[in-house]
Amino acid sequence: MVNKADLEKIRDGVYDIPSSKEKGMRVSARVYLDEESVKQIDDGTLQQVANVAHLEGIQKRSIGLPDIHFGYGFSIGGVAAFAENNGVISPGGVGFDINCGVRLIKTNLTQEDIKPHMKELVDELFKKIPSGLGSNGIKHLKESEIDDVLTNGATWAIENGYGWDKDLEYLEENGCMKGADCENVSTKAKRRGIPQLGSLGSGNHFLEIQTVGDIYDENIAKTYGLEKDQVVILIHTGSRGCGYQICADYLKDMDKVAKRLKLDLPDRQLACAPIESDEAQKYLSAMACGANYAWTNRQMIQHWTRESFEKIMGQDADSMEMNVLYDVAHNIIKREQHKVGKLNRTVYVHRKGATRSFGPGRKEITQEYRNVGQPVLIPGTMGTCSYVLAGTETAMDETFGSTAHGAGRMRSRSWAKKEFSPEEVSKAMAKKGIVLKANSPSVIAEEAPGAYKNVDSVVKTANDTGISKLVAQMKPLGVIKG
Repeated sequence: MVNKADLEKIRDGVYDIPSSKEKGMRVSARVYLDEESVKQIDDGTLQQVANVAHLEGIQKRSIGLPDIHFGYGFSIGGVAAFAENNGVISPGGVGFDINCGVRLIKTNLTQEDIKPHMKELVDELFKKIPSGLGSNGIKHLKESEIDDVLTNGATWAIENGYGWDKDLEYLEENGCMKGADCENVSTKAKRRGIPQLGSLGSGNHFLEIQTVGDIYDENIAKTYGLEKDQVVILIHTGSRGCGYQICADYLKDMDKVAKRLKLDLPDRQLACAPIESDEAQKYLSAMACGANYAWTNRQMIQHWTRESFEKIMGQDADSMEMNVLYDVAHNIIKREQHKVGKLNRTVYVHRKGATRSFGPGRKEITQEYRNVGQPVLIPGTMGTCSYVLAGTETAMDETFGSTAHGAGRMRSRSWAKKEFSPEEVSKAMAKKGIVLKANSPSVIAEEAPGAYKNVDSVVKTANDTGISKLVAQMKPLGVIKG
């Protein structure tokens, strides 16, 4: 078993667990942590990063990012890339909320413009956008329509009146992942997804009205269209019950494959299949469907956000310049080209609770941002700041173009409910001038900032270690929680 004593410091904020520390590790494990996080991290999370290093075909190293914490099989905040010719695909390396991600919408409004309307805006958004455990969307899909959503993603939403054509330019994969095959998605997954499309859901999902605070890089901020005191909106949600069921279905299939092939896995939750196998290929096509569902979901929520601002502010969304800055996926597998040793190789990058952080020049980045690097969106916890960063060459060299995705949970929801009362959390937010609307009192306690790592420290570590570059800070003004 590995533990903190096995960490070898490479440089400030970067530690390795050598492959020699545990029999069966094919590569080393690397974590990006500041000194305080090294003290706080549990050995179980470190063991998960080491466990992933056992998997067939893994390239360079198994990676844990600054927000790393314990998850299903793979840690959350984990990255691993597998060779195309002899690697594996593992649903645990994506997780149950396929393409949980965030979208940032810009405006030309300032904090002063919306200050008199904040309560009305939050109330209207809360009324317009369904949230909470098991919440259903206000768009009632026909059973025949779900296949189009799973196949075409955000394009389906645009074609059905939910947004603008130009939105697609600023979404990863342009909001539609290739290779999606709805025939590989179970009827149960489709039926779970049909009523929930266009809803936030519960847990750490949210919609926030924010204002841009500190600017750390004027040039990149200008390229992204950000300036101090500007009002922006951040949407954080995923693929709801549809994505959950896709993961659950294929974990069963992968478990059978692992037993049939007698794979030597250090943890059964790392169930996987060779990339070229039918099971892996079917999962990848189903995962793409789940990702497309999530992009559609965020697209519809964005549409209703624009409508809510139009109603309360008395202006049309176009005149308020409510354009998408970017949309990033946090839980996904991507087939990408990366340098491994001296060669460029095709690898399948598993990102679980991790944001793509591509450096300048990569063709996958929206043309407008290509010279400065991909926008990286890292949301904070309820009542704390969120951040925009930029992708870097260091990330390309060290983490397969990946960085942190959020604050990272430290304590369980049950612990938070015992430790914090909804009333005290609400009062603390009101004292900061933040308007809060939540679906239930319990979720306010569960999502208290004290249950999470300090997001300021997470982004500082990401910036200081070079795996992404700080661009701008965003402060919450209004928060909607499921």
